[in-house]
Amino acid sequence: MRAKKCLILVMIFTLILALGCQKQELAPKEQDLVRVKSIKGEDSKKVILLQIDSLMAQAIDRGIAQKELPTIQFLIENGQYYKNVVSSFPTMSVTIDCSLLTGTYPDSHHVPGLIWYSMKDHKLINYGTGPIEVIKHGVDPVLVDALVNLNGSHLNRQVPTIYEDLARLGLKSGSINGLIYRGNMDHTLTIPPWIQVPASLPKTIPVKGPDFLALGSLSDPLEDIKKMPDGLISRMGLNNQFSVETVKYLIEANKLPDFLYVYLPDLDQKIHKKGPSELEGVKKLDQQLHSLLQSFDSPKEALDKVIFILVGDSGMTQILPARENPVIDLPSFFNGYKILPQGETVTDETEIVLAVNETMAYVYHLKADKPLRDLADLLKADPRIEIISWKEKEWIYAIQGENSKELRFKANGKLVDPYQQKWTVEQNAEVLDLKINTQHHALKYGQYPDVLQRLSGALFSHPGDYLIVTAKPGYELAGRSSPTHKGGGGHGSLGQAESLVPLIVSGTDQKPQYLRLIDIKSFLLKLLAKQ
Repeated sequence: MRAKKCLILVMIFTLILALGCQKQELAPKEQDLVRVKSIKGEDSKKVILLQIDSLMAQAIDRGIAQKELPTIQFLIENGQYYKNVVSSFPTMSVTIDCSLLTGTYPDSHHVPGLIWYSMKDHKLINYGTGPIEVIKHGVDPVLVDALVNLNGSHLNRQVPTIYEDLARLGLKSGSINGLIYRGNMDHTLTIPPWIQVPASLPKTIPVKGPDFLALGSLSDPLEDIKKMPDGLISRMGLNNQFSVETVKYLIEANKLPDFLYVYLPDLDQKIHKKGPSELEGVKKLDQQLHSLLQSFDSPKEALDKVIFILVGDSGMTQILPARENPVIDLPSFFNGYKILPQGETVTDETEIVLAVNETMAYVYHLKADKPLRDLADLLKADPRIEIISWKEKEWIYAIQGENSKELRFKANGKLVDPYQQKWTVEQNAEVLDLKINTQHHALKYGQYPDVLQRLSGALFSHPGDYLIVTAKPGYELAGRSSPTHKGGGGHGSLGQAESLVPLIVSGTDQKPQYLRLIDIKSFLLKLLAKQ
């Protein structure tokens, strides 16, 4: 997969298909249907959260203006529509999903990116980037980290997911194709033999999830009930049709849980390939949403029985075409340093590890003999670099690429931002486009939404000495084997285009306290407590 997501599994299955593997029959899954139905009765309103990968407000607005999105228009006209919900950082789906479902940034949930370096394990963690990078990294470790470690150990056990919180409240929940699904109920992922061959995975993997867990053909509670699009050419069920058909069955069988998370991945790949202006994928999404609403007697009944919430995860910027040199080759900045080659083991000689998340990257310095500022100085002269940041004790430093202007900040202080977070900021506020009113002790954000908390969240997300590097709009970062998207779309960075996503809430007049993805979990819990 070329897309950010951690359509981890989608990319892996596509890779295996390319290697000529054949589909095998999967073992029957446990039947979640006996326990998923809400026990609160028919009068309680259910909540369905549909997370749509790379959905952007500009596409919604253009589609509605052209009268090509009637279902989305219906939901907006009978609800609330926000265009500026702040995503997590880096704007990569694994990190974003953890933030959405735990209500925290990476400094709390501890999943810092699609690819990152673990000081504890002395290895690069890759949940599934591009096919070449996965092959060099090793299919086995990618599969183990994606299927076992992500939910099992990387996601901070001290921070509850919404599924765990709902279980404590006695409410039922479900996840359809969500990659972050940790809950209290026992489930089993069934790994087909042709995936076991290139990996060391067992035939079955016990996991903890919500009451209902569907994850393509790895966990399909409807396997013996309904024929689903879950073959190799259908990305093993990790597709919109599988997700929508599963929801429709739960509606028609009167088995909806109190809360259902539904992940719709298809749009992401189209936008990575064609760029943010792509509209065909959104039109197809609208048709799929129409099919879902048709599961009720009428659209009115749908909104009487269910609160529908549609949300994007990240936006994208248009990457320049190849002729305009859009790819920033990170290894070329560190000539003379011993950089960890892809797929090899860290040794005592290794000095630098690169973890590239499209338009954002972590640059790890494994030696203490030189300060991180020295590495930052090697990067700042390139006019395609936007921000270079690192931490020194409680302080966070940020340098603006090209002009070398500098800012430092730390938590707690007299300045209060729109989210009631307090900060101390020194030096050049324009580096992060901050608007500071010293008289009223107020701080506002410009082109980098909630940037102080988001940068802090990433820099305190996991142990180690590392830089955060972001590319200017139109450019993306790359290691030796990183997937690139010349002429297409990319994300990962801090800017508005990649950080602001749409939110549509239909079936209630309630609204989140703040328009950030980390505030949606508390909003959901509030909604469910009232039903």
